[in-house]
Amino acid sequence: MINFLITLISFYFADATQMKENVQLNTPTEQDLFVAGEGGYHTYRIPSLLVAADGSVLAFVEGRKSGSSDTGDIDVLMKKSTDGGLTWSEQKVIWDKGETVCGNPNPVLDETTGEVHLLLTWNRGDDHEGDIIAKKSKDTRRVFVMKSTDNGDSWSEALDITKTTKDPTWGWYATGPGMGIQIKHGPNKGRLVIPANHSYDDPNGNVRGGPFEYGAHVIFSDDHGATWELGGSIKPKMNESQLIEMADGYGTLLMNMRSYFGKNRRALSVSRDGGVTWSDPVEASALIEPVCQAAFIRYSWPEDRTGDLALFSNPASTKRENMTIKLSRDSGRTWAASKVLYTGPSAYSALAALPNGEFLCLYEKGEENAYEKLVLARLSLDNLR
Repeated sequence: MINFLITLISFYFADATQMKENVQLNTPTEQDLFVAGEGGYHTYRIPSLLVAADGSVLAFVEGRKSGSSDTGDIDVLMKKSTDGGLTWSEQKVIWDKGETVCGNPNPVLDETTGEVHLLLTWNRGDDHEGDIIAKKSKDTRRVFVMKSTDNGDSWSEALDITKTTKDPTWGWYATGPGMGIQIKHGPNKGRLVIPANHSYDDPNGNVRGGPFEYGAHVIFSDDHGATWELGGSIKPKMNESQLIEMADGYGTLLMNMRSYFGKNRRALSVSRDGGVTWSDPVEASALIEPVCQAAFIRYSWPEDRTGDLALFSNPASTKRENMTIKLSRDSGRTWAASKVLYTGPSAYSALAALPNGEFLCLYEKGEENAYEKLVLARLSLDNLR
């Protein structure tokens, strides 16, 4: 089994330079979607996109009232588009618990029921990540879920699912940020899978100056979101993660993660049992990063007109700059094309494929720093047939 996994990973993650193709992504158009200082919020961060069952596009962000930091008074906001992202509704607060942190929106669409499940995390506004990691905080990070049965027009109350989705020995916890998937093939077909990350005790670790380490993991539901449970972990030194289902027909999952190995490269892991267990992380040598979140989605399947395509976006640099989209023609094994959206300051991003063949990238962008606004870029893959 170990030799099989090594062979599988080596095949999947071959150096992308062997598969370069002379192709270009179309020139994108952009619009400002959330601008710092507008709408009653100091800063907008942590984007997420989802195409609902009726084709509507839902854009989720954190609205930060206290400043740009990860603590304080933070709400989850949403805008909705019914014309493929051309025009948008006014922003709507969908989760606000006073002067606390409501964040890390990570939605998933259940294509069987048409429901959208939104996974989130919460902590006190006066608790900082370092204290939560060291378990010196007044409370801890908790996991919540909300549901929409009408394509994002309304949402259920947030339900605390921490008990079934978080190891009680962990400190920090964050869903995504980004989006989840529903497995389409193999023995776990229909399972909803949410990527997440956490901190854990490690005598050899050095996170925030203490004996702690970061790891990635998933949570999943086999009953259309009625209940959620904890899947397998990937460690050490893994953090914010996104995943796709590979095109092997067996439901194999590929996780793409922010890495703390100090090499400014993403890391990858494979699960062949729907996220219950994962292979050890390996370096994604073709994916440079400044230690930052990234987006990773499936665009189409082999049986579709455009074939086996996956998309990836991140600040392709050792600094938070140079927002770039990459295209894979083989489930993320190699990268065949890339397009720089913006060379300046940029950070977190989200991707969504539209029914008309276009796709959207919502990303953090600015002139002086990456958190001045969230802009929506629209691209087409027609020239990549």
